Amino acid sequence: MVLADAFATTLFKQSFQMLFAKNDKNEHKMGFNVNVEIKTTRELKVAGALGPCISMEKKGPNVSDNEIGIGGSNTFQLCSADPSTSLAIFLEVASQQGQAAPGGRGAVQFIAQYQHSNGTKRIRVTTLARHWADPVTSIQHVAAGFDQEASAALMARIAVNRNETDNDGPDVLRWLDRMLIRLCQKFGEYNKEDFSTFKFPDNFTLYPQFMFHLRRSPFLQVFNNSPDETAYYRHKLMKEDVSNSMIMIQPYLYSYSFDGPAEAVLLDSCSIKPDRILLMDAYFQIVIYHGDTIKKWMDKGYHESPEHENFRQLLAQPVEDAQEILAARFPMPRYVDCVHGDSQSRFLFAKVNPSQTH
Repeated sequence: MVLADAFATTLFKQSFQMLFAKNDKNEHKMGFNVNVEIKTTRELKVAGALGPCISMEKKGPNVSDNEIGIGGSNTFQLCSADPSTSLAIFLEVASQQGQAAPGGRGAVQFIAQYQHSNGTKRIRVTTLARHWADPVTSIQHVAAGFDQEASAALMARIAVNRNETDNDGPDVLRWLDRMLIRLCQKFGEYNKEDFSTFKFPDNFTLYPQFMFHLRRSPFLQVFNNSPDETAYYRHKLMKEDVSNSMIMIQPYLYSYSFDGPAEAVLLDSCSIKPDRILLMDAYFQIVIYHGDTIKKWMDKGYHESPEHENFRQLLAQPVEDAQEILAARFPMPRYVDCVHGDSQSRFLFAKVNPSQTH
């Protein structure tokens, strides 16, 4: 799926060409008629899946009665898949027996069958096993296995699914807030009535800001977006892997200056400075923003003067980095080159945390 104003646009044409790109073996990078079956040990049950799939309605002893997303089955089907296609599979602990046994393990096996673009049938089997941990006496082991980026991507899919099925945006936002509060109560360390003592484990610290940007994202805030745009954004979130999903939820922001090489900075308005060039990768848009001082130097033509070769190289560096992203991203994102004060800079200001006045 590609979002463009017309078929004649460069964005659509290059995305269409990338769709049929081939690998080193001169084969298209796609598979068709994908079937994914999930097998589990008896302590686990499949609650459902979220992604570009449908239920095959295949019942079994490991199918949970509590559905999350597309449930009621342990097998799901996709029409097609590419290297970045992913499914979110939700599991339920059906019995406490496995947790009670010291050293016990729960296992999950994914069996994916599909037809490759060269016509061959392929099967890929992935088996995972994890130790059980008591959530009361071994909470530190549970916390150690927490992946904040994967968790944020899963919560985003659940929130989008609830938004589409319940059609109640404010209620979904309140649900996200409640889930974050419960997480803080469970894994945070604090003294009651004293917020200054609150502390999260290191692998939890970024999760609250992921939820902050998710609440502000076009996946949940439909204002100023057409229904087509909202459907497109949500479709891509439901399909892409964790790394791409995190770029959609919390865009990456890089700063370029004379002080040194490019560095990652906070997605905050305090990062917008007059003597900096910013590159923002928001997945759907690639934005290059030139600060007020940089803009004035450009207006005076310093980058065209041999005496200011460093300035010319500074201007070229974010453009080169943006071209690398554009060449690898499918579908091709919108490229925005803006300066301080113009209308196109709204793409940056709409994403940053407004901790101070722009």
